Amino acid sequence: MRCCVLWMLLFCLLACPAFAQKPAAQSSPSRPPGDITEPIESEDAARDRLTQDMAKKAAKERAAALKSDTDKLLKLSVELKQYVDKTDENVLSLDVIKKAEEIEKLAKSVKDKMKGPN
Repeated sequence: MRCCVLWMLLFCLLACPAFAQKPAAQSSPSRPPGDITEPIESEDAARDRLTQDMAKKAAKERAAALKSDTDKLLKLSVELKQYVDKTDENVLSLDVIKKAEEIEKLAKSVKDKMKGPN
C-alpha cells in the first residue's frame, strides 16, 4: 500500500509540470506585462484608414476653398456690373476688361475644383 502511494505521489509530481506548460503552437506574441491594449491592426488596414482620413480632409479643404472662391466670384461680378453701369455705349473701360478677365480665371478655378482631384 505504501508503495502505491509513493508511485501516485511520484506520478503527480512528474505529471503536473507537464500540464502547466503551454504548447508551443498556442503561444501568443510577447507583450509587456500589464499591456491591455487592443490587437495591433494590420498595416493594410492602417494604410486604408490613413488614406480615407486624408481624402476626407482634402474634401473638406476643397469645399472650403470652393465656398471662398464663389464668394469672391460673386463680389467680382457685382463690381463688374457696377463698372458696366458706369460706362456708356461708346466707351469700354479698361477696368471692365480686367475685371472680366479676373472673373474668367476665378470661374475656371472653381470649375476645376468642382471636378475634384483627377
